[in-house]
Amino acid sequence: QVQLVESGGALVQAGGSLRLSCAASGLTFSSYAMGWFRQAPGKEREFVAAINWSGGTSYYADSVKGRFTISRDNAKKTVYLQMNSLKPEDMAVYYCAATVPSRWPPTREYEYGLWGQGTQVTVSS
Repeated sequence: QVQLVESGGALVQAGGSLRLSCAASGLTFSSYAMGWFRQAPGKEREFVAAINWSGGTSYYADSVKGRFTISRDNAKKTVYLQMNSLKPEDMAVYYCAATVPSRWPPTREYEYGLWGQGTQVTVSS
């Protein structure tokens, strides 16, 4: 069964840190670029970060640049999102997604064919 399963979401105070994980199964993980998106209540889902198949190239939304770090471990078939200096506006459901990109960076939802179920990040002020 091909699936992505996120974990690590939690309630954290503003200024705190969280690390999200996304474990892949049923696919050749190292063949895919991976992305993180988020969706806050009442808002559209937005791009957060992407990483290429090897982990050697990454790209971030301006809103998280310098605070979030995407990484991957192909041996563990897992992609991570380290989130530091969290702000109330970072509160959202975070989704990981997989793509074989036709362009770089892949920042649009339609570029991703496989999605996880999401994990909730709540930031208290």
